[in-house]
Amino acid sequence: MIDGPRIPPANGGPARHLVVFLHGYGADGNDLIDIGRHWSPLLPDTAFVSPNAPEPCDQAPMGRQWFPLSVIDMDLIAEGVRQAAPVVDAFLDAELASLGLTDANLALVGFSQGAMMALHVGPRRPAPLAGIVSYSGMLAGPERLAEEAAGKPPVLLVHGDADPIVPVMALHGAVPALAEAGFAAEWHVSPGLEHGIDGAGLQLGAAFLRRVLV
Repeated sequence: MIDGPRIPPANGGPARHLVVFLHGYGADGNDLIDIGRHWSPLLPDTAFVSPNAPEPCDQAPMGRQWFPLSVIDMDLIAEGVRQAAPVVDAFLDAELASLGLTDANLALVGFSQGAMMALHVGPRRPAPLAGIVSYSGMLAGPERLAEEAAGKPPVLLVHGDADPIVPVMALHGAVPALAEAGFAAEWHVSPGLEHGIDGAGLQLGAAFLRRVLV
């Protein structure tokens, strides 16, 4: 079972919502948990957790990976997210059960490879999530989405137009694919941003979560 750093609700009470961060290739749960600290005052009844991916990273021995990813290849990514999905689903099931929450109280926030995981796992959960935030991500296997989606949570996509790792065309490909599959997708492109999350992206993510976590 995977695990990682957690932040309890800022109000000191029981969690009414859960935000799960899924980190990028070669990082670990500590990479994104600081976003939870930034958002916690804005979402005071929300618990945050950022699990470490299950495998040591092929390219960064100190980091972790959800699946091997040496090149951006759509077929390999589609297979990778599919193989890694059961580990994420089991973690989500355990976290929700421990907090007495349901998928309706859950939001996934992913960066890069973690965003690929969020965009795959989220729609295929047995019940609709509250929402999905994808930073610098990619929608794997878009041709299967409409058929396999069990729920259609709202989605926010944020990407830098100078991203050399996952080009911004990944966002521009995901937007129509999500719409065609019946998802309500919002998106933002940050000018000059490379492979990362900027202040505008953080603000948009917080506003989106405040709206969907009701």
